[in-house]
Formats: sequence, C-alpha cells, structure tokens
Amino acid sequence: MRKQILKGSSKYIEQFKGKVFVVKLGGSMLDDKGLSDSVLDDIVSFHNKGISIILVHGGGSAINRLMRQKGKEAKFIDGLRITDEETAAIVDDALTSVNTELVDRINSRGVTAKPLVSSKYPVIAAKKRQGSVPEDFLGDIDSIDTSYISEALGRKGLPVISPVGQGKDKKPYNINADVAASEIASAIPAEKLILLTNVKGVMRSKDDESSLIPHIAEKEALKLIRENIIEGGMIPKVRAGIKALDRGVKKVHIISGKIPNALLLEVFTDEGIGTEIVR
Repeated sequence: MRKQILKGSSKYIEQFKGKVFVVKLGGSMLDDKGLSDSVLDDIVSFHNKGISIILVHGGGSAINRLMRQKGKEAKFIDGLRITDEETAAIVDDALTSVNTELVDRINSRGVTAKPLVSSKYPVIAAKKRQGSVPEDFLGDIDSIDTSYISEALGRKGLPVISPVGQGKDKKPYNINADVAASEIASAIPAEKLILLTNVKGVMRSKDDESSLIPHIAEKEALKLIRENIIEGGMIPKVRAGIKALDRGVKKVHIISGKIPNALLLEVFTDEGIGTEIVR
C-alpha cells in the first residue's frame, strides 16, 4: 500500500516540500512494534521526500514499568496524582530510554535522528504548575529553545524530542506530550501538527467511528467541547491543536496510529483518515 500511496503523492510533495511537520507519537503506539514501525516508515518517507519532521514522543507504559522496577507507588493528594521529585526523575529516565530506542530505529532506516532529551539539550524550559503543591514536579512550559531543533534540521537530521522540561532549578518536570508537541509546533512554526492517538479522530459520538468529523474549524470545535460532544481525553488534544493554530501552525490533524500508513493516508490523499482542524 505504501508504494501505491507514494505513487500518487506528487502534488502533495510539491506542496509540502521544505515545510516542517511536528508529529506526536503516543505511548500506546509504542507498545505495538508493528504499529510503531508503520509510523516510523511513514515519517522516513516524509523525510526522504524533502519534508522536515520533528518527532515528539510519549511513553506511559515505559514509565509505569520503570516505576514498578523501582518499587515506586503513585501518590495522590485530594484525588490528584502527584509527580514528586523521585517520580519526575523516573519519568525522565524512562522517556530517555524510549528516545534512544526511537533514534536507533530511525537510524536503522537510513535517516540520521537527533536525540533531544532534557538532560543534554534543554529544548523545553519548564516551570512548576501554578497552584500545585510544593512536592509536585508536573510542569508547565515556560519557553521552547528552537536552536537545537533548527540545528538538527539544518543538517538534514530528524529531531526526536522527549517531553520532559528542565526548570530553573535544573530539575526535570513532567510535561504532557500533546502540549509539548503543540508548543514546539508553534515555536517553529510548523506547517502541520499531527497528533497520533488510538482513536480515529474527533467523533460526534465517541463510541461510533462512523461519526468521525473529518474537517472542523476551531470555533466549531470549541462549541463541541462546550456541548460535551468532544469530551474526556480528546479535549486536551483539541485544545492543544487550537492553541497551535492560533500561534501560526497552518493545520492540525488528529488521527489513529492503529491504521497502517496512517500518516501517508492523512497527508497524501484528498479524503484523509482522521480529523483536520483549521482556523
């Protein structure tokens, strides 16, 4: 299927050659090697066609595994999970391992990937979330340093970014990967922000895939949030996308990474497979 899609992709390649896409790969995709292989193959196809890719990844399962190995249990205050200093360090270690694995897998495909992790390359400057308790290391983004990203892209490399921020105290802060991808896409600014998830996209009924909304303007998306049609975990993704649009990103896509060749089908076909959000 890949060859067939690429065969008919010339008009899209002409349109997007030299542009930058930010792709967020969620942890749920990383747990399935077949699915993540398909995503990485698509990313390499974009790169080889002259489209610059910045990959931002999650890694929830890797974090959970390392926490169990360390004998660490989650803490809660008033029902909210607290990312204490030890947990933040575990998050950083786990996501650094995920980053290394992704870089190796991209390199094996003949593309030079550049690992950008907080301990070596402070791309994400973080700050303690306002109103959080003193021991909480769940952070907000203060700023994005694009110099490391630009340097990698200038060398025809593919930046792979872990969503861990570094505070002024030089300590790691856990950042939501969708938010990190949105902020990075805005700072570039990117042509597209593509959020890969485990559902088809934005749906009018979350349990009915036939209710997928293939194209939506941000005003309508906000209306659907107010009406509780967009709900749950889709809300932060849509809000992150809208924020990116408001700050210069041309288009946002929310698509399922469970579909083979998902990225190519979304970008290199007229019909797409997920939801695109525009201003």
